[in-house]
Amino acid sequence: MQVVGYDTGTPALFVSASGGIDSVALDPGTELDYRLGERHCAGTIHDDRHVACDNDRAPYCADHRHTWVCAKCTGTCLKDEMDCYEDHAVYLAAFAPDTFKVGVTREWRLDTRLREQGADRAAHVRTFSDGRVAREYEAELATEIPDRIRVPTKIEGFGRSVDAAAWDALVSEFDPIETFAFDYGLDLDGSPVAETVATGTVRGVKGRVLVLDHRGTTYAVDMRDLVGHELEDGGTDRDLQSSLGAFG
Repeated sequence: MQVVGYDTGTPALFVSASGGIDSVALDPGTELDYRLGERHCAGTIHDDRHVACDNDRAPYCADHRHTWVCAKCTGTCLKDEMDCYEDHAVYLAAFAPDTFKVGVTREWRLDTRLREQGADRAAHVRTFSDGRVAREYEAELATEIPDRIRVPTKIEGFGRSVDAAAWDALVSEFDPIETFAFDYGLDLDGSPVAETVATGTVRGVKGRVLVLDHRGTTYAVDMRDLVGHELEDGGTDRDLQSSLGAFG
């Protein structure tokens, strides 16, 4: 049994099972009791069947790594023929306490995209009729506002509030079409411990980060780091870093 993917919306882990795919729900309160085995390429999924790959590179080897070309676009289309002729939203996203980014997505999936990233707050600042012009505008803003935020940076802000003054100052430079505030129901008192583990009680999911409670410590797991691992029943046997509260 191998972790071959994840879904931030449901949320769930996808695992291979006799060539098929099973979904492991990550609803709050779910108990996970897996030990992580060796990690190798997660292969690919075709017609709801898992095609395994034994190559060492994880989560995907060169044969199974897919890069969405539009993610690299800055206004000059990298496809043979441009096909993004639909409304695109340019947005600002805030990650506690004071990390902000600019991004682009198709307008109809704006809310979904923000939740996929684990944004705490956001503002829809412009709408364009196609992706090319939206990417050009994003690239212009990206000279001042980052367009990528690393997962460890996001985890450091878990359990904290957005710096309202800094966020309001940024958004005030625009005339936002709509603003958003998200609550992922994690109820954290501070930043969880970053770990790669699949043992514990699910507290919730924020973006692609799974939050687990295990032996008095709360852990933050980047689900991408689980992809490719073989799973064994019985829970982790590793010595994990504990929070100070675990000894109180």
